[in-house]
Amino acid sequence: MAFLFSLIVLAFAYAICRFLLMLIPPNVPSIDVDASDVLDDGNQTPDNSFIYIPPRGRTPQSETKVQCYEPATMKYLGYFPALSRAEVDERVAQARKAQKVWAKSSFKQRRQFLRILLKYIIEHQELICEISSRDTGKTMVDASLGEIMTTCEKITWLLSEGEKWLKPEYRSSGRSMIHKKAKVEFHPLGVVGAIVSWNYPFHNIFNPMLAAVFSGNGIVIKVSENASWSGCFYFRIIQAALAAVGAPENLVDVITGFAETGEALVSSVDKIIFVGSPGVGRMIMRNASKTLTPVTLELGGKDAFIVCDDVDVPHVAQIAVRAALQSSGQNCAGAERFYVHRDIYASFVSQVAKIVKSVSAGPPLAGKYDMGALCLLEHSEKLQNLVNDALDKGAEILARGSFGHLSEGAVDQYFPPTVIVNVNHTMKLMQEEAFGPIMPIMKFNTDEEVVKLANDSRYGLGCAVFSGSQHRAREIAAQIQCGVAAINDFASNYMCQSLPFGGVKDSGFGRFAGVEGLRACCLVKSVVEDRWWPYIKTKIPKPIQYPVAENGFEFQESLVEALYGLNIWDRLRALVNVLKVLTEQNTPVSSRRND
Repeated sequence: MAFLFSLIVLAFAYAICRFLLMLIPPNVPSIDVDASDVLDDGNQTPDNSFIYIPPRGRTPQSETKVQCYEPATMKYLGYFPALSRAEVDERVAQARKAQKVWAKSSFKQRRQFLRILLKYIIEHQELICEISSRDTGKTMVDASLGEIMTTCEKITWLLSEGEKWLKPEYRSSGRSMIHKKAKVEFHPLGVVGAIVSWNYPFHNIFNPMLAAVFSGNGIVIKVSENASWSGCFYFRIIQAALAAVGAPENLVDVITGFAETGEALVSSVDKIIFVGSPGVGRMIMRNASKTLTPVTLELGGKDAFIVCDDVDVPHVAQIAVRAALQSSGQNCAGAERFYVHRDIYASFVSQVAKIVKSVSAGPPLAGKYDMGALCLLEHSEKLQNLVNDALDKGAEILARGSFGHLSEGAVDQYFPPTVIVNVNHTMKLMQEEAFGPIMPIMKFNTDEEVVKLANDSRYGLGCAVFSGSQHRAREIAAQIQCGVAAINDFASNYMCQSLPFGGVKDSGFGRFAGVEGLRACCLVKSVVEDRWWPYIKTKIPKPIQYPVAENGFEFQESLVEALYGLNIWDRLRALVNVLKVLTEQNTPVSSRRND
């Protein structure tokens, strides 16, 4: 009893000490990142104060400059060079040289790098969100949700668990190798290449960078031509944090350009991570196949949002609208197909219509709008074509949001949040990725029917299932062909950074985030060594040494049964035979043949 009491006291004392240590703030230095040229303070130079009119009908790959502008106002932001193949090769070579040094860094040094980044992000949330908003058109709230929170969560997870999952992992050595130790080691691949999309410019850079650098790699990131201005500023943050921990220069690089730049990156790195469309993803695979470079592809989705008849309708309607309009119609993980049980269909669409009518779209930094602008040029025309196709086939527009005051040159960058009913799967709107603030709602009768509808898509990224019965929701989600499922919630998976993220079918393959994503940045090496070296060493049994004995096969037969036989008595009998063969005088097979 006294011993047990002592253990309890020690455990309590240990817990108190851990708690007190948590109260001591870590010594994390601050970094200074020059933001004077990206702040919209009304004092821009004449070169950066005009409205930009993008050329139409011109192939961007022919350009030598990446022109940048605010999609919400069409205000010109500047330009960056479109790097040639030779320039990309040089950047990768510099990163490769730096990586050889960084590969020897300690996890302590890597964690300090993460802490410095985390401190800067928390202290400069408004700046980071404003730059994302200006470059892509999203609101400040959407930038905070999609850029800041997800990145902070990833950093926190890596600080807590990253080293654990990169240390050697010991595995069972099996029956025949019981005298051995078996383990898996995780070594850096070298230089990772990432080609990322525009919809979350901050997180899409930091997500692959954090995993690559923490696992000992260098990384070169090709940012989207639609978000180069913000990407190049965010790169400054990374550079400052790396310098603060004494990391080698050029370990991380951000490059700008068009298709040629991306193609050059694919052929010169040790792994490629791509976030974009299925069409470009296929081209990435073709190019990567020439050098057998491993790829991870996240190619978008057409996520199903399923609402059963036993839900709290007003509650789920609010979540559904947020899912449809996620990030100002720039939904990386947004729902694009809504299936509602016929018994609650009328009340659900009524609630949704009421909410959507209250949503207003306008310049995001004006601070009074729920939704911002579309980032891509001419994307509103594509969205309208999808709506028109649905209307021609019998769909109806139930509700639309409103517009605020728009700049004359930026009207085409906006699309009103739109609810469409009476939709079916013959409509392009239910089959093609819209990437816009459109909410098509379809009825279903049974759980079996809605599973078939959800799987009737070439995409398979994620789904969300809502039901008053968690068991029912889980049963439905388990049958949907996708890589990510949320039960009675939407997009919550991505905030659990311990989980892998990725899809199936035309949504791609491979995973980033979580243990799987972290280890995907590694050379996974299987290692076997003697458990009791040098006392017990591997020795080839006499019957199968060269020249092989006449009873060599008999020995092998008995050994296999002794190790793997299903019956204990058969195994013991086989073991006796193994020992018998080992003690016999053996005649080599070759000698017998010579006779």
